[in-house]
Amino acid sequence: MSFRPLHDRVVVRRIDSEEKTAGGIIIPDTVKEKPSEGIIASVGAGARDENGKHITPDVKTGDRVLFGKWSGTEIKIGNEDLLIMKESDIMGIIEA
Repeated sequence: MSFRPLHDRVVVRRIDSEEKTAGGIIIPDTVKEKPSEGIIASVGAGARDENGKHITPDVKTGDRVLFGKWSGTEIKIGNEDLLIMKESDIMGIIEA
């Protein structure tokens, strides 16, 4: 199944956080925080300003991004858990 977000929304696939700390302690799932880092899976066409002019999104599919802890809405497509959020909820793109 395919999903294309509308307007200035993006679909983000969370990147799993580390299972161990730097000291080698294993973190159980019940205590582990949800990661606030992900990969853009899909991008909408962009928003429109008050004059109707098209605003192109700054992110693209495949970008590694950082977003707020409570950003987005969790959705499930097929067997995959994803987040859908507005582009403005993304704090930045992580570059290698």
